[in-house]
Amino acid sequence: MIVFLFLLVFLFILFLMAVSIYNRLVRLRNNREQAFADIDVQLKQRHDLIPQLVDSVKGYMGHERGVLTEITEARSNAMKATTINEKIAAEGRLSNALEGLKVSVEAYPDLKASQNFMELQNEISDIENKLAAARRFFNSATKELNVAIEVFPSNLVAILFNFKRETMFELGEQRASADQPPKIQF
Repeated sequence: MIVFLFLLVFLFILFLMAVSIYNRLVRLRNNREQAFADIDVQLKQRHDLIPQLVDSVKGYMGHERGVLTEITEARSNAMKATTINEKIAAEGRLSNALEGLKVSVEAYPDLKASQNFMELQNEISDIENKLAAARRFFNSATKELNVAIEVFPSNLVAILFNFKRETMFELGEQRASADQPPKIQF
């Protein structure tokens, strides 16, 4: 009888541990989703500014329509993405397209001096800074979730309830330029 009672107490403790681990995994997954929702707000603002930026640049860069078309298509694809992973990939392409625009703008001093263009550039730069901070928070939440999914004993609960390792919000092709020090020109 004592053995049976001991076994019952042991199973109850295991059950409580499993519930606690499961609840922690759910909290971590929800933190990650909330972190991405914060990124989504910044992405929406960026998507709203891009048409204005493209319109202000069109007059100056008439012969470089490819850059503007690429930005417009990348924005459209980014807005159509539905899952977190699709949005991460689409936003990487949009960021690369915007980098192409920055390089092209260097050849147009009149455009760089335009007040409207400068204001849009500053707004986009501000949003990019906010996005960087939101990405760091998202990647931190993703890392915390991934670690919890992989360590023992929570990995057993994660397998049982189909928790999967999640993707970080990487810079992708922008990583090479981010690793380079900024060029300062006078």
